[in-house]
Amino acid sequence: MESILVNLIDHLSRELPWARTIDEDYGQLEALDDENIDMYPLTFPAILIDLPGTDWSDSGDWTQHGTCQVRVRLILDCYDDTHGGSNTVDQIMQREEKRKALHTLLQGYRANDKGALIRTRSKFFTFNHGIKVYEENYTCAISEATRETLKVERKKLKVVLKS
Repeated sequence: MESILVNLIDHLSRELPWARTIDEDYGQLEALDDENIDMYPLTFPAILIDLPGTDWSDSGDWTQHGTCQVRVRLILDCYDDTHGGSNTVDQIMQREEKRKALHTLLQGYRANDKGALIRTRSKFFTFNHGIKVYEENYTCAISEATRETLKVERKKLKVVLKS
């Protein structure tokens, strides 16, 4: 499943040059408020990707098929004054353009050979330090085999008709 993560980081890094950080999500945002955690600084705009879980079903022959959850968080610092009459309300739409560009790259994207990403949930919230978080949840199909199945060699048959 880590290949999905690596594939998404590479895909987004190529397509979104404005994103200063595109990384696996291992708590960088939450670490901003904990000075006891030693972590490199998070630079914005940031995109953090997590694979929080997969629901599996058995399909026999040591193979399982699953639905993998993918959480992508677009994190933007919002230091602009966007109240009515401030002449900077357009900053809200600039954030929306970034969110939509990210979603457009993800929706339907095949991060593996099994299935495309399909958005299932969105959540937008503000965080400490003037940070806005646009969280999108997707799912994609995945399969994994624990053993290779034995391949039986097929023999070619030749049929000759005589009359």
